[in-house]
Amino acid sequence: MNIAAKPPLTIRLCGPRGFCAGVDRAIQIVVLALKAYGAPVYVRHEIVHNRYVVEGLEAKGAVFVEELDEIPAEHRAQPVVFSAHGVPKAVPEDANARNLFYLDATCPLVSKVHKQAMRHNRLGRHVVLIGHAGHPEVIGTMGQLPEGTVSLIETVEDADIYQPDDPDNLGYVTQTTLSVDDTAGVIKRLEERFPKLQAPAADSICYATTNRQEVVKEAAPGCDLFIIVGAPNSSNSKRLVEVALRAGAKKSILVQRASELDWDEIGPIATLGLSAGASAPEVIVNEIIEAFRTRFDARVELAETVQENEHFLVNRELRSLELTTADMAFVNGE
Repeated sequence: MNIAAKPPLTIRLCGPRGFCAGVDRAIQIVVLALKAYGAPVYVRHEIVHNRYVVEGLEAKGAVFVEELDEIPAEHRAQPVVFSAHGVPKAVPEDANARNLFYLDATCPLVSKVHKQAMRHNRLGRHVVLIGHAGHPEVIGTMGQLPEGTVSLIETVEDADIYQPDDPDNLGYVTQTTLSVDDTAGVIKRLEERFPKLQAPAADSICYATTNRQEVVKEAAPGCDLFIIVGAPNSSNSKRLVEVALRAGAKKSILVQRASELDWDEIGPIATLGLSAGASAPEVIVNEIIEAFRTRFDARVELAETVQENEHFLVNRELRSLELTTADMAFVNGE
């Protein structure tokens, strides 16, 4: 197909998109641990919710396990990394009991939510956690406190029927990757029912989640299709699909790789929105753009709301090692 025969397409590429500082840090920790200690480096659960990232780390020598008892006795001197989503207190306790050397890659913003929940508890408040049941971050946050001291609320409907033992002594925190608008609705309903509900000391939804949702809102009106690069188990990526639809995109889909694109279903489009969840690497965004360029005379325009310059330090044990561009090329590109 020659260029003249290709239909024109405007790609509204969102910025910021893709990796946040917490995800970047978690991946760096695994890469640096492999440089420092050699393979294998064990990782409990997916380090972040992205299969491409996991497979890239496996190729470097990382071994992913669901539980610590899967680590063979002969490898117990090798490090095990805890994922960016955070873990219940019982996990590092278990690691210590097994004499395992662990590196905690919990995002500092998730750790902040843990501390906010513990503060509520210390002040005698029952903790209301707004989040999605079964998500690793929710499991980790609930696991910071004794059983029975945290109640999970997922929706406004949950808030309507929630019956606490002491309605005047509640404090809330939220999962970091929720829809800003949905969460505001849940909090509003809880505050209406429980006027003495105490907020956390700072907003629990992280800056990266908020920023990615805001730019998608800006870019979505007039888009024939909005593609979010991300995994189906990535909460923040799924929220971006919903945000794009609400903000005016005619259609919005979640895609892990360019190979998943159904060109018959996509059909003729003139304007494409494109963003990526906080766990999705830039190399896949570029792969999607190139896939559209083979079929369209595509022009990319940047839709940017803010620039992010946050950076989180890796664990102290790893800071003396050099992290090169080549080390991270598997996710960032050359």
